[in-house]
Amino acid sequence: MTARRSGDHDSSRASRGGAPGEGQLLEVLSQVFASTQRDPNLVLGIGDDAACVRFSGNLVVSVDAQVEGTHFRRDWLKLADVGFRSFQAAISDLAAMGASPVAALSHLTLPAEFRASDLQRLTQGQRAAADATGCPVIGGNLSRGPEISVVTTVLGRAGRCLRRDTARSGDELWILGEIGMARAGLELLTRNAKLKTRAARRALNAWRRPQALVREGRDLVGRARACMDLSDGLGRDAGSLAEASGVRVELDAVELERALSPELVSVARSLGVSALALAIEGGEDYALLASGPAKRRPAEAKVVGTVRMGSGAWLRRDDQCLPLAGGFDHFAR
Repeated sequence: MTARRSGDHDSSRASRGGAPGEGQLLEVLSQVFASTQRDPNLVLGIGDDAACVRFSGNLVVSVDAQVEGTHFRRDWLKLADVGFRSFQAAISDLAAMGASPVAALSHLTLPAEFRASDLQRLTQGQRAAADATGCPVIGGNLSRGPEISVVTTVLGRAGRCLRRDTARSGDELWILGEIGMARAGLELLTRNAKLKTRAARRALNAWRRPQALVREGRDLVGRARACMDLSDGLGRDAGSLAEASGVRVELDAVELERALSPELVSVARSLGVSALALAIEGGEDYALLASGPAKRRPAEAKVVGTVRMGSGAWLRRDDQCLPLAGGFDHFAR
């Protein structure tokens, strides 16, 4: 891509054992991402020491990693899915800030046995996500490693950034997008469940091909006071919003259950688990959790709770409140 590996003095030759050399891999990348290089803001893209982009407004920057064995298993999805979901995970951070994607950089770590055809499949998934979000891949880096790792850095533009530390007591809590479906898909894969229903296919696709809510994030600017994406699970992320804003977040169990999709309820019933638990404990849906005044609520937002004075994230059912927990923690034992 735009950056070369340090110490690689002959990148055009294949490495020992028949694995493709860096020159061959760079040629694959140049071909796959050729169509994304026509963005009017792109002055100089893949092929030089660095890329050059025309820019105005507030620069919003985020980075996300998808690592084999931590975020995915090769036997659970195609390489194109790896590329697609890794790109969308990074773009979701921009959506949570109300930003419009401008460009992306990708650092790929590939095992020695990775072939040029494998790279083409992985990057075709990245290109599909780049096309879907209007965010061209303008460069990056290649390296060898024991497993696949896709690190995506995204650049966005925003007039005013949404934040997670600005929720106020009295705000409604809103969810935009579906929650729990990606976790349901992961449960199906983990249990090797052979469900052939439409709901099961949707759950598997929600995990394999998540969609960042870029338009919804932009539409929240001027409406929401606070916002974040649901990447680590509603229970954990609601706690993060409460801590950052210094407030108490209360989810209403009845309203939350109403917000769940019929497909999630169907898959949960087949698995013998609680749909509500999948929604609270699951992650990687990349829905948006926002707070704001009732009078500014977007039409597509689902009200699932309130913000109060106090601390922590809680689940209320009738007169009982229980502390929220769950979600994904990279460093938990």
